[in-house]
Amino acid sequence: MNVTQLERKLIAAARANPPSDRVPYAFEKRIMAHLAAQPVVDDWALWARALWRAAAPCVAIMLLLGAWSFFAPHNSTAANDVSQDLEKTLLAAVDQEPPTDSVW
Repeated sequence: MNVTQLERKLIAAARANPPSDRVPYAFEKRIMAHLAAQPVVDDWALWARALWRAAAPCVAIMLLLGAWSFFAPHNSTAANDVSQDLEKTLLAAVDQEPPTDSVW
C-alpha cells in the first residue's frame, strides 16, 4: 500500500472523529496518584549496595594474596629479584647514549 495514500486515509479518519472536550471526573487526581505510587529508583543506592556486596570478596582476596606473599618461600637470588629487574627496565632509557648523527 502507498504510504501517502495511507496517511491521507488516517488524517481523514481523524478529522471525522474529533476528540471530546469532556474530561472524566478526577482524571488529573487519578493520574497524579498513579505517578506518586511508582517507586523512585535511587541510582546511588544501587551503586552503594553493589559496592558493599563486592567489599567482602575483595577483602577475602586481599587476605589470601597477603598470606600467600607472606608465607611463600623467598629466593633472594639475583635471577628472581623483581625489584632489580624493574629498576634495570626503567633506567634502561637513561643509560643509553644519544645518537651522534642527529639532525638537531
